[in-house]
Amino acid sequence: MLVLAAALWAIQAVGAQLECVDAARAAARAAARGEPLDQVRDVARSATHPDAHVDVTRDTETTKVQITVQVRPAWGSSLPAVRVSASATADTES
Repeated sequence: MLVLAAALWAIQAVGAQLECVDAARAAARAAARGEPLDQVRDVARSATHPDAHVDVTRDTETTKVQITVQVRPAWGSSLPAVRVSASATADTES
């Protein structure tokens, strides 16, 4: 039973990782197009988890988005969280 629980938790963490990758790519594209950074952060959080940490940096050449989420198993809120993150970079459009 313990192995099954650990496997389900790992699947949940991988799912959160994939959500972060997709959200980071979409947010980097939006930020590179010149969307307001607050709006980009909100879009990224809506695509992952509301408590996700979204860091957006944009300069004249590149735009980078880093998303970090703490994942806990739904059945064990007292267990330690696993941190997953993803980043994406896009050329800033002028």
